[in-house]
Order: sequence, then C-alpha cells, then structure tokens
Amino acid sequence: MAMDDVFDKLRKLQDILSKKIELERAIEESPKILIDQEEVSTRYKKNFIEKNLEYEKTRATVGEFRNLLFEAETTRERAERNIGSTETFNMREYEILDKERRDAAEKEQQYRKDVQREERILSDLNEDIKRLTNLIEMQESELAERRKHIDEDVSAKKSSLAELEAREKEISSGLDEELLFKFDRIIRHKRGKGIVALKGGVCTGCHMILPAQFANRVHEGEEIVFCPYCSRILFYEESEHEIEEEAYFDGDTAGSLADLEGLEEEEEEEEEEEEKITIDFDE
Repeated sequence: MAMDDVFDKLRKLQDILSKKIELERAIEESPKILIDQEEVSTRYKKNFIEKNLEYEKTRATVGEFRNLLFEAETTRERAERNIGSTETFNMREYEILDKERRDAAEKEQQYRKDVQREERILSDLNEDIKRLTNLIEMQESELAERRKHIDEDVSAKKSSLAELEAREKEISSGLDEELLFKFDRIIRHKRGKGIVALKGGVCTGCHMILPAQFANRVHEGEEIVFCPYCSRILFYEESEHEIEEEAYFDGDTAGSLADLEGLEEEEEEEEEEEEKITIDFDE
C-alpha cells in the first residue's frame, strides 16, 4: 500500500477513533451523573430510618409515662378515698395517707408533663417522617425518570459506537495491526490527535522543532515516522514560508542568468563612455 494511502486512512481513522473514544467515555460517565442525586436519596432514606427508630422509641417512652401517670392517679385517688371513708383515725394515720396523696399528686403532675412533652416530640417526629417520605418518593420518581433518559441516551450512543466500529474496521483493512494498536493508544493519550502535519520542520502536534534527519524522513514520505517528542505520526505539509521562498526564487519573477549578464554589459559600456568623456575633456 502506498504511503499516501496509509496517511489518508490514518487521517480518516483519527476522526473515527476520536468520536469513538468520546462516545466510550460518555457511556462510561453516564451512570455517574446520578451519583449525587442517589447520595441525596440515600441520606433521606437513612434519616427516615433513624427518625422511625426515634419515633418508636419515643412512642414507647410515652407508653411508659402513661402507665406511671395511671399508677400515680390510682394511688392519689385511693389515698383520697381512704381519707374520706375513714371516720376515726389518729393523726399519724392521717399524715401517712395525706403524704401518700400529695406524693401521688406531684408524680401525677410530673408524669402528665412528661407525657405531653414526649407527645410533642412524637408529633414532630411524625411530621418529619411524612416530609421525608414525600422527599424520598419525589427523589425516587426523579431518579427513575433520569435513569430512563440516561438509558435511552446510552442506547443511542452504543448504536452510534457500533456504526463507528464498523467504519473503523472497513478503513483499517490492509493496515498493520501493530501500527493500528499504537495509533489507537496515541489518540487516547493525545486528545484525539494521532497524526499531525510537519510544517517548516515543526511538529504541529507539540510545536517542537524536529531534528533535520527526522524532517527529511518525513518529507520523503517513504515510512511511518513518529515525533520524537509527542510520539504522534507525522506527515509532510508544505508551510507558507516554504511556498513564499519557492515563489521568490521562481524564474518568471526573479529573472535569469542571461538577464544578469545583460545588465553587467550595460554597466560596463556606461563606464567606458564616462571614461572617454573624461579623457576628451582633459585634452
């Protein structure tokens, strides 16, 4: 295969491989788009579980205080009945019953406050759980919708990727397998550029001036030459400076050797005439 055909194939492959690599990366990155939203949803679910545990614990505490409140109420009521039903008892017995009633009343008041406090906490927790439930449902709905769009997008990208791979296989036919392997790696590591022009002895990939031997080899175009600095494949392309130099030294614009000889003869004749005039004047 002629080198011009090889370079032409490589340039076409470069476009295909660049698009292919871009699609592969996009497909790989697609699921990561949901990471932040999934993390938010996970936090909501974790908070929901914690709130539920706290809710159950608080509800159990409310039940305990209600039992204690009931016991205190029962104790107070029993002491009041005993005081009211006893017709004759000594002062010591009265003081015992009265203390029992007062202690029970204090506990009843405190337990009632405890129940009210815990019920307010329980109500707040219930509201938090409802709010988190709504947030989780909303997040899950949005995630499902975004997953659907991403799956559709990935499917379309995979279809495009398959087309590119088919074109890649067609164009790469006849090219050396090792060259194709190196070319693919170069494009992946050099931002989609695996073959670039050499202009005026400068690699247009890394903008480094190449040694003359490399420049000559590229100019000859008889082999694959890699840039010694950026590893890209090089092909020769005439620079504007080189074109201008060729135009400057072109025969139509610069004149010929015959024209230069004619000018020299005219200058010599003019010098002779000046010399004659000078001699005549002296005589």
